[in-house]
Amino acid sequence: MPIIILPKEVASRIAAGEVVERPVSVVKELVENSIDAGATEIQIRVEQAGKKLIEIIDNGMGIESDQSELALQRYATSKIATSEDLERIRTLGFRGEALASIAAVSRFTIESRVKNEEKGFNYLLEGGEKHSKKSIGRSVGTLIRVEDLFFNVPARLKFLKKDITENRLITILINKYALFYAGIRFSLFQDRKNFLATNGNNKRREILSQIYDLETAKSLLPVDYSDEYLQIEGFTSPLNITRSSRKEIFFFINGRLVSDSTLTSAITHGYQGLIMVGRYPITNLFITLSPNEIDVNVHPTKAEIRLRNSNRVFTAIQRIMRKTIAAYAPFPIVPPGIWKTGNSRINIENVELHLDQGTEILPDRPILKKREIDNGSSITTTGLPLLRPLGQLGLTYIAAEGPDGLYLIDQHAAHERILFEKMLGLPEGNKLSQLLLEPVVIQLPSYQFKQLENQSHHLVGLGFELEPFGPDAYKITAVPQVISSLDPKDAIMSVIEEADHDPYSNLVENEIKEKMIARICKRLAVKGGQVLSSQEQNSLIRDLESCKNPRTCPHGRPTMIHISVSVLEKQFGRQGSI
Repeated sequence: MPIIILPKEVASRIAAGEVVERPVSVVKELVENSIDAGATEIQIRVEQAGKKLIEIIDNGMGIESDQSELALQRYATSKIATSEDLERIRTLGFRGEALASIAAVSRFTIESRVKNEEKGFNYLLEGGEKHSKKSIGRSVGTLIRVEDLFFNVPARLKFLKKDITENRLITILINKYALFYAGIRFSLFQDRKNFLATNGNNKRREILSQIYDLETAKSLLPVDYSDEYLQIEGFTSPLNITRSSRKEIFFFINGRLVSDSTLTSAITHGYQGLIMVGRYPITNLFITLSPNEIDVNVHPTKAEIRLRNSNRVFTAIQRIMRKTIAAYAPFPIVPPGIWKTGNSRINIENVELHLDQGTEILPDRPILKKREIDNGSSITTTGLPLLRPLGQLGLTYIAAEGPDGLYLIDQHAAHERILFEKMLGLPEGNKLSQLLLEPVVIQLPSYQFKQLENQSHHLVGLGFELEPFGPDAYKITAVPQVISSLDPKDAIMSVIEEADHDPYSNLVENEIKEKMIARICKRLAVKGGQVLSSQEQNSLIRDLESCKNPRTCPHGRPTMIHISVSVLEKQFGRQGSI
């Protein structure tokens, strides 16, 4: 085929694809423009997850009327003039691609006025082509309205997620910018419902209480560090507040929201050995460096950067994380009600483990002797042989004697299996709910509240009773009896936290029920490192023996390992070397 120069409209749509990946990309670019314009108030309106409308209104310096058309041309920018300027950028935008790219794939309206002009302008484009322009009266600042996003590239619409996901991404983005730029008044409306409203008073704790709940906002630990090379401030969570993914670890460097796996790794290394494997802290760090120490011109979205001295930044973050945790939270905080009064043993009596009264070996279930096994008197079933607990190892494993050797039982995995089968085995229509003495209120970020709304009927089917309790909050009045002594808020959070990266949408009803129960049991089962009395060890083993599938937890991890008598005899030289 002959080589040709692509038509302008084709080239524009190709270039737009690098900058405008989805509605949240549009919101990010326009909000950053407002921040660069010195706005102290930014209002964001979104309809149909941004596909129908994205509107950003600010009170920044505005755009002069005679520069309105120039502002919509590709590579037109007021942020830099020479290549040397790239090494000292302090603004968020600089590439001059955003407005042109957004206008190329939408019906785009821009209104603006600067302080020294009596009138502003209204400029309308469709698919990047000028439609109309006129003078209007308006206040100082800028309004940008993006309608029918991707109307001329319908293939892009097919790759967007469901509205709830696209809205959640926008909410999370604005939450982050509102937290860092706490001196700017942000308001976010999605489908005419207010999801965020900050007052611009520079009080980040107040914003945290809107992003999370008040208790979490109060608990987050302040981070403050500086040397001659960099400055770090922000917040991180104590050891008792963790998440199931790294999604709530984020960074601003020189005011720019960035994604960097090295920095995230520094956070996780700081917490290594202090929180459970697979759990991650909430961390928001705001880092200031000399502009010539970072390269921001890496990707059109400007979300990726290169650090000139990444090792130094990594070491500083890891060190300050350890120091912060040691200063404010030297030990993990145990939730109320877990420990017995007056001693350090876990009370799991109310978790339906049927504790025996002081007997370690039940009279009607004797331990079989080795000769009975040799003579063929085997008790092998699809379950477990009769076991006698011997004690805990490392406060994580229960050592038990069986007729055919030694069993090491993972107390957390075993308890997961017990709770799972008890909850799953409840007959339909017999929820066996336990009313709470005092209802528990759970307040959530708006995107998680939406997830809870979507899954509430499944939770009711499991035995939870939920009532709306004001904006973005539910009141828990009853829980399944099997878990009645445990934290109901923790149970609810276990269901909704992982719904984003492991959704329920493609599952049938029974699969949804099993997955929810498995998540609840994983969160609420006794943990490694917790002390169990001999009575509790025995009761856990008895209940495990009665399970249909006692050898794995609901997620497929083994509950135990077995060391046979013959292996032990070989190790002790009774049957030759192993």
